[in-house]
Amino acid sequence: MSEALARRYAAAMADVAIEKSGAQRVRADFASFVEAFYSVADLRNFLESPAIDISVKQKVIQALAGRMRLDENVANFIHLIVSHGRTELLREIERALVDALNARMGIAEAEVTSARALGEPERRNLTLALERRTGKKIEARFSEDGALLGGAVVRVGSTIYDGSIRERLSRLREQLEGE
Repeated sequence: MSEALARRYAAAMADVAIEKSGAQRVRADFASFVEAFYSVADLRNFLESPAIDISVKQKVIQALAGRMRLDENVANFIHLIVSHGRTELLREIERALVDALNARMGIAEAEVTSARALGEPERRNLTLALERRTGKKIEARFSEDGALLGGAVVRVGSTIYDGSIRERLSRLREQLEGE
């Protein structure tokens, strides 16, 4: 239930972001607020308290948005979430918002795990190859795992491209055992 609700909030904000504000700014501003919300216990307690009138919360949100230089639509979105008592969904809404914005902008996230740290030219070439294969703009996150021996494993959505030496050796072993 909460995941579906988070997706509905995120879809509405993504529509506004694409139409009015700019997706990257909305993504960054909302992420900044969520980080502040979870980092500052006093802010979290204040905004979640049922004893505090919503008009007072609105004033605090507006003041905070001004200090953080948040997009006006993001500030209004935060007020909506707070006024509906949905602050416990902020992290889920943030993730759903990233997903919704990516879908609308034709962006796919990729998790690349390689046996060793990749240099900038290798990262760029791999990202370009993934963009050609998927037909989408790729936002890649890179990590290392020495257990791979060599090569890389890439996850784009639910698709996994396994070009690791470990996987190749496993396939070779299966092939030899089958003969």
